[in-house]
Amino acid sequence: MDFTMLFMQALRWSFIQPISSLFEQGGPVLWLISIVAMIMIVLAAERLWFLTLSYKSERDQITSRWQARQDKGSLIAHRVRQAMLARFKHQLRLHLWILRGLVMICPLLGLLGTVTGMISVFDVMAYSGTGNARSMAAGISKATIPTMAGMTVAIVGLLLIARIDQLARSRHEALTAQLSVS
Repeated sequence: MDFTMLFMQALRWSFIQPISSLFEQGGPVLWLISIVAMIMIVLAAERLWFLTLSYKSERDQITSRWQARQDKGSLIAHRVRQAMLARFKHQLRLHLWILRGLVMICPLLGLLGTVTGMISVFDVMAYSGTGNARSMAAGISKATIPTMAGMTVAIVGLLLIARIDQLARSRHEALTAQLSVS
């Protein structure tokens, strides 16, 4: 029992300690990038959930309303079909603009981390001169780690957006083909 507790504490510490060290080296901007990354993950997970499971009920409602119509060939029916498809497309692409905005913010937050880290380096240089490389290392870490994190989160966000956009497009095209005009 004691061995299990010690093992679990060591395991927990082995995961937390490197992350804690990374956040200490990266500075406060790394926290902002992490918050943006978490918001992106939550929004992307919601969209992927909707596009793989929840959209089916919306699709079935639209299909049944279209099939219940007597008139499917007139100009009014064409406009009704367009409105149904536009509403469905809006549901499929909901929150995608927020994800795109968050992806655009990530490299800018990384750049903010670069600037704040370089300010730390210049403060150390002003205080101790250029000969003390060890004291400048903390500022250089604050300059490079947030930049790397911002770019990494942005790339992952771009991949998520591309997948969500592709799924939304295929779902919309499938419904468009399903709502045939007689």
